Amino acid sequence: MASDSIDLRSDTVTQPSVQMRAAMAAAPVGDDVYGDDPTVNSLQDTVAERFGFEAALFFPTGTQSNLAALMAHCGRGDEYLVGQEAHTYKYEQGGAAVLGSIQPQPLENEVHGGVSLERIAAAIKPDDIHFARTRLLALENTIGGRVLPMPYVEAVTRFAHERGLRTHLDGARIFNAVVKLGLTAREVVAGFDSVSVCLSKGLGAPAGSVLLGNRELIDAARRWRKALGGGMRQSGILAAAGLFALEHHVQRLADDHANASLLAAGLQDLGLPVTMPQTNIFYVELALRHLEPLSEHLASRGIRASLGTQTRLVTHLNVSRQQVGQVIRAFRDFPDWHT
Repeated sequence: MASDSIDLRSDTVTQPSVQMRAAMAAAPVGDDVYGDDPTVNSLQDTVAERFGFEAALFFPTGTQSNLAALMAHCGRGDEYLVGQEAHTYKYEQGGAAVLGSIQPQPLENEVHGGVSLERIAAAIKPDDIHFARTRLLALENTIGGRVLPMPYVEAVTRFAHERGLRTHLDGARIFNAVVKLGLTAREVVAGFDSVSVCLSKGLGAPAGSVLLGNRELIDAARRWRKALGGGMRQSGILAAAGLFALEHHVQRLADDHANASLLAAGLQDLGLPVTMPQTNIFYVELALRHLEPLSEHLASRGIRASLGTQTRLVTHLNVSRQQVGQVIRAFRDFPDWHT
């Protein structure tokens, strides 16, 4: 697509800015497998301090960061409890089971995106040789653009610990939750034993996630990162993008949230069934007969979207308010709504 196209498929499509590219080019680097890349070390220290954890480890992807966390928390034959909609269960190719020999126990998500304490309690296996050992509860924030309510987070992490479970948070869009709630990063992740923090998506870095935990967990995750092929050498070039994003791109996530609300309201005004967004993601219902012609119509206007009967639209730093108006007009001008 052309550089001036409007891509609403995901916030993973963001492009590093000229300033971010300059920071990457200027980054001092070393061999991170030896632990001597100064920019990676700075990033790890910065994220650990901001979220209030002892230690941190830089990964190339959030999927790998999540998998290393699950493998650090759980042993062969152990089990983790997870929502059916969660990325670690649904969208990571079953890595925990395939590579970690960890049994996932998927549970139904609540409307707010979490899993109820009642379902968690019912799913915890008794201490019996017939059952996998339930070791971990894994949640996600945000999930489908929804922010986990803080009273729920406080209650569910406390309950999990009381029942002997560790807690992991897939924070692929954790900064969207931080900005939406108006709280500190430490406050939003309080109660979790580990957190995977993504630096791409809304923050706009080209790659990279940081796993947070205590030193023992991070030491275990470092070994698993190597086994999973995630040891990198002069990765300070990528870490520099993450540091730039943390300094310049966090508070501007509020613009993405506002643009998503504007776009959702505009489509709702056209009579389309829309789930109004909390952050930068929302869903619009489309009739099956409209999908192909609407996709062609939008493409002719330079708009890219992954259309389905439940279409997810995502705003990000490369979608301006002016472009939101263009998208609304393109939907309005679609000639086949009444066919």
